[in-house]
Amino acid sequence: MMAGAGGSELRALLAGRARKRRSTFGSGAELREAALRLLDHHQNLNDLLLEVEDLVKPAGESGKEYQEALSESFIVSVLQEQASRLGVPAAVLASKNAVTNLERICQPSASPCQVPLLNLDQRKRLSCLLQTVKDLLVNNVFSRSHFCQEIWKMQDLPVLEAVWHLHRGNIIGLGELLESNPDAPAVVEWLCSSLCALCEQAEEPSQDVELAGRVLSDFAITFLQNGFQQPSEMGRRCEFKKVPNICRAVLQRMLTWVLDAVGKEKQEDVSALQAMRFWLNVFNVSTYRSAVHPDSLQQFFRHTLTEVLTYSPLLKVSDAIHMQREWSFTRTCSLLTTLYRKLFVAFSAKESICQLQQVLETHEVNWQHVLSCVSTLVVCQAEAEQLFKDLLSHLLIKAFENYDMENMITAFLIARQAAIEGPAVFMPYSEWFKASFGSAGGHHGSSKKALVFLFEFLSELVPFEVAPYLKVHIMYPPFVPSKHRSILLEYITLAKTRLADLKVAIEDMGLYEDLSSTDEAVQPQGQALRDVEKALQIFENTRKIPTSVIEASIFRRPYYISWFLPALLRPRVLPKTPDVCMAFIDSLKRADKIPSNLYSTYIQACCAMKEKMLQDESKVETSHSKEPVEQLKAELAELRMLIVDQAKHADVPVQIALISDRLSSVLGHSGDENDPATLNSRIQVNVFDPKLDPCHQSVVDLLLTSFCQNLIAASYFNPPDRQGPCLSLFVKMICGHRRLIPALLGRLCQLIYHQGPSLNDAHILGLAAFVIHLSESGSLIPEVEADLGISQPAAEKVLSISEYWSCLLVCRTKESFSFCMRFCTAAVSYLMCKFPSFSCGDLCALVPPSLVKKLQHIVPRLSLEARGITCEEGKADLNWSSLSCPSLNYRRASLCLWKQARFQELSKEKAFQLSFREWLLWELEVHPEKDILSASERQDFHYWAIYQWYLPAPSASGGCDGDLEKACGIIINTILDFSQRLDLGSYGQLKMSVNPDIVCKLQELVLELGCRRRLLSGCLDAKSHFLFKILQERLKDRKHNSALGEQLWRQQELLLHRRILVGLPASTLIMTCRKGKKTTLDCEDFFNFVNSELKNVCSRGYALPYDITAHFFRGLLNASLDCEESAEAVNDVLTTCQTKCPIVLFSAVLWWPRLEPILCSQWKRLFGAPLAEELERLRECQCSAMGFLSSGGVFPLSGPPWISAAFLHCTVQQQSPHGRERNVLKRLGTDTEQLLVSLLFFSLMDLISAKIAPKEGLDFQTSLEWSLEILQCLEERGASWPLLFQSAEKGSKKYFVLRSAASDCHSQLLPLAFYSLTPGFDHELLAREQLFLYVALDLYIELLQLFVEGKDLPQTDQVRQGADPAEQGDPMEVISKARRFLLAAIPCCPTRSFGSIGQLLAACDQLDPELGAILLHHSRPAAALDLDEELVLF
Repeated sequence: MMAGAGGSELRALLAGRARKRRSTFGSGAELREAALRLLDHHQNLNDLLLEVEDLVKPAGESGKEYQEALSESFIVSVLQEQASRLGVPAAVLASKNAVTNLERICQPSASPCQVPLLNLDQRKRLSCLLQTVKDLLVNNVFSRSHFCQEIWKMQDLPVLEAVWHLHRGNIIGLGELLESNPDAPAVVEWLCSSLCALCEQAEEPSQDVELAGRVLSDFAITFLQNGFQQPSEMGRRCEFKKVPNICRAVLQRMLTWVLDAVGKEKQEDVSALQAMRFWLNVFNVSTYRSAVHPDSLQQFFRHTLTEVLTYSPLLKVSDAIHMQREWSFTRTCSLLTTLYRKLFVAFSAKESICQLQQVLETHEVNWQHVLSCVSTLVVCQAEAEQLFKDLLSHLLIKAFENYDMENMITAFLIARQAAIEGPAVFMPYSEWFKASFGSAGGHHGSSKKALVFLFEFLSELVPFEVAPYLKVHIMYPPFVPSKHRSILLEYITLAKTRLADLKVAIEDMGLYEDLSSTDEAVQPQGQALRDVEKALQIFENTRKIPTSVIEASIFRRPYYISWFLPALLRPRVLPKTPDVCMAFIDSLKRADKIPSNLYSTYIQACCAMKEKMLQDESKVETSHSKEPVEQLKAELAELRMLIVDQAKHADVPVQIALISDRLSSVLGHSGDENDPATLNSRIQVNVFDPKLDPCHQSVVDLLLTSFCQNLIAASYFNPPDRQGPCLSLFVKMICGHRRLIPALLGRLCQLIYHQGPSLNDAHILGLAAFVIHLSESGSLIPEVEADLGISQPAAEKVLSISEYWSCLLVCRTKESFSFCMRFCTAAVSYLMCKFPSFSCGDLCALVPPSLVKKLQHIVPRLSLEARGITCEEGKADLNWSSLSCPSLNYRRASLCLWKQARFQELSKEKAFQLSFREWLLWELEVHPEKDILSASERQDFHYWAIYQWYLPAPSASGGCDGDLEKACGIIINTILDFSQRLDLGSYGQLKMSVNPDIVCKLQELVLELGCRRRLLSGCLDAKSHFLFKILQERLKDRKHNSALGEQLWRQQELLLHRRILVGLPASTLIMTCRKGKKTTLDCEDFFNFVNSELKNVCSRGYALPYDITAHFFRGLLNASLDCEESAEAVNDVLTTCQTKCPIVLFSAVLWWPRLEPILCSQWKRLFGAPLAEELERLRECQCSAMGFLSSGGVFPLSGPPWISAAFLHCTVQQQSPHGRERNVLKRLGTDTEQLLVSLLFFSLMDLISAKIAPKEGLDFQTSLEWSLEILQCLEERGASWPLLFQSAEKGSKKYFVLRSAASDCHSQLLPLAFYSLTPGFDHELLAREQLFLYVALDLYIELLQLFVEGKDLPQTDQVRQGADPAEQGDPMEVISKARRFLLAAIPCCPTRSFGSIGQLLAACDQLDPELGAILLHHSRPAAALDLDEELVLF
């Protein structure tokens, strides 16, 4: 039996049996004895330890009495009885049984080896055992020492988490447990293996990392407290002799575990490295605050740092000299750098370096660990640079004082290691070497002995040195007095020999070479170019020859003559105005630093290059003498000369290859240029605000300018079809430079989208042709992710290059229409002139469809003549020369293009057909006040496009097949799609309103459709209303990434639907049909749409907004004109409303003060007869409600009570002062139960609306008080009202009409309203209403499910402002109140109330187990238990 159940039975045994069986047992002692006999025969003592303490405190007992009862509990008696029989102390028996249980709990269930963490079941069982042991300790019936001894006798030592629980629960401290084991090495082995397993298990995704961290932290604290005790703590822990050694040994073993992996990081498994990183958490300083003495923490961290630095000191100094570049911060094993960084938290930078210095002076060290420690310090500690400089000075001083080679090598290794991390954190090695030994005041300058000592040391390093450091020693040699110059020369000879062995020539060393760099040496040519560039920078700033150049011309003449001057004197076309390079060369010439013959050769080469600039053999020489951009410009100019000469077109590919090379030089080489991921990654362009890199923009402008100039120049001599593939190759070359494409597309966005109307004809012509060739190379361009600066679905952002142009070419204003026409005309004309022999299928692959579609939209819009041309052979061929001339009439050119048979054929291709929907979308984007057409011209165009073009056109070509209903559907869908997009208008303004001209055309089509339907007798009988069919289809199968996104989209969509409905003729909402010889009105589709969709965007919950309500009633009256008996038809519809769509009538009631004069006036205008009976009844109900409130009489009931209740409720809210509602309710008649329940419904709807729609002006507190008044009145009359809260799906149809009128949101929040009424629930209600408990439980479950499903309950403003939550209906307070109410009400409910709650028990048990248990307890009949039956207590 489970512990909970066992505890329950035991409590029953304790609390109930003694009273119930007094006739059998004379006293409590007899009862105890009988129970002990029973336990002795049937109870396992081990199980008893696990389960007995899972008791719950008996109700009504005080804490003291409960403890007294507990102290005399059965478990103590059982243990004592068992111990006396066995002849052992009870405490010993308890300890042995506890260890037995512990061993059973820790036994692995599935895995063959023991894991350090328990599973949930083991943890639960252990918790029961520990609670029992604690109680035994309280009663002195447990032996800690014996418990420890028994633990170590276990076949498998306990799981680490179990030991942690014993330690954490103050049952057996870890120290006490460790001290009790005589075999210390075995304890260390067990602890280390368990800790390693803990670290490994903690890194598994399915395990409890937080728990593992707590276990590790607590054990680490214990290890530090015992392993690194301070003298002041010795007395307190004097009882532990072995524990300190064990703790230190464990910490040492675990550190070794980590350090062993440092040198094998690449071979180690990833999970093993993660486990070691987890162990490093023991070095988090925050773990030990207030738990460990600060001195102990410092001692531990110092000890650890020392152990790391001295771990396995196998590497020799020679190895360190050769390998230290591999021990930089970024190359060092991350385990080691992480450990260092954690250790350094406990020390200041000065303390860390002092500790490092102390270790270096007193221990044999691991040089890899020492130098990686130096790198970590210098990178991570800002003040480490100066501290290391001080340390290096100290080491050098000591070295020269005692002529100690060890201090010298230490200083050199540290200086080099710090310099490896770069000048940002430490001075370069060359600077340090110069500062230390470059002057007479250096450490070596005190005596010849010191000088000899230095060079002996440097000489001993030579066999192991790498080239960069030897170069430093040679280029910046130590200061040597002239009389000892031989010592220096001897070293230089030795160093040069080593360099020769390394195949490095000192003569080729650069002037500004980074000697501290550990990278591979740069070739002399490359280094010479860098030196020239650096020297030019210095000269430009100072106007003086750099000292390094002068020194090189004297001391390093071979390098200066062989490499530096040739790099400086590269032949080039000299500029007319002397630049920096010419000025620098002239200064060197005047200073006699350039040999005359070399200078003469240079001048001659420059002159020859200028003369032979157009010759092929001089091109390569020219290119190397110019700046990259200048080189690019020169090559682009050369291309233009080739393009205009048709005879030289064969040379164009070679020239374009040269341009590509120059372009690569300008852009710089990138390692990811050919990376597939880079090539296929989308290009992001912010269309609304494109940002470009200035460097890339200048290059793009250069290329675009060159293309335009080439096109205009080539067109001057030849038409496009005779210009060859030059421009196409040029554009493909640009597309091949992937890094330039984002800037190119961004710049085109700036030019076309933002600056288009301001471009001149040459620019437009060039850009149009460029777009054609760019589309031709579309396969080289990835997808474009266009950001319009507004919220848009991710799928709409991703465009192909062809779709991208449609995004840029927008027609909204007069200027944009003009530009778009010019651009598209130029592009398509260029296409047809460029490829005259191509078929339409071939052209489709070259031209973006949007360009052809834009022309189909714009040309007929701006030209009356084009509207009469469908397909006509163009008598005048396209004349490219007229397009490329300065004085161009684009209207005439576009009309000429329109008349071309090839263009007409192209526009009929499937991909190029401008559909009715696309045409509508573009027309909706137009700003009417800024349109290029006047209002009358626009109306004429719309009439032609809709009635003459798209309505009769077949659907295969984007038309409507002559179907008015189809045309209406396309218009409605397009308007709704456009409105949902929040389209971005010109000048960054959001265009929210729909073009009224399109709406007018929709109204015309709908009216015409209605007229046609009336003429076709009987056609309506079999069809549903086309309008609601369209709207319903839009709401189906919508795919959204989130439920919230779906909800927001649906709300917005339905609001737009309402706007569409209100914008159409009112009679459109009503269908007329023939039934025999009688014409009737059919509103079923409207009612279905209201009930399923429209009511869910109504903030009042039970009423539609005024606009759609008034629109329906106006349409109803208008539609009734087609009926023989208009009044009867209206009556039939309103009568149907009572059962099929009551929300329409509730809406009429709410808005009746505004609605009545409009309907009465319309009825009189249409019929001149008395109002229809149902309308008159509504007016009478309103008058009755007003009369009842004003006269003080009895409220007359006529028609359905909920209609009267609605009028009374709305009239009370509008007229009655606050506080008089109670009097109104008292004056109602006796037979008014349904009226009052309906009033309660409307008041609850207002209460909910006050929360979710505060803009409606409803006050939550007022609505709550009105609801409580109605509830009190119902209670006083003994009326049955709870069924109002039970939906029809759950069995109650009594108030179906009211519930069907509520919106889904209001229905979901009815539980909130119900439990806001708890102050009005009395105890008589529980006894009177059998279904009350079922309804209350059902609503409570629904209330909890709102949270489980992630739906936040609404809050009023008053709650947020700090008002009393209980009074204002705070959701959490309502849930708590509901729970408290049920907990108090359930015991008071009669037995018959529990008969219907069976189906709710499962849901209640899942959401609120405690409440479920109470329900289960009270719902079961009380059955007497017989003691003679066998009891399973645990």
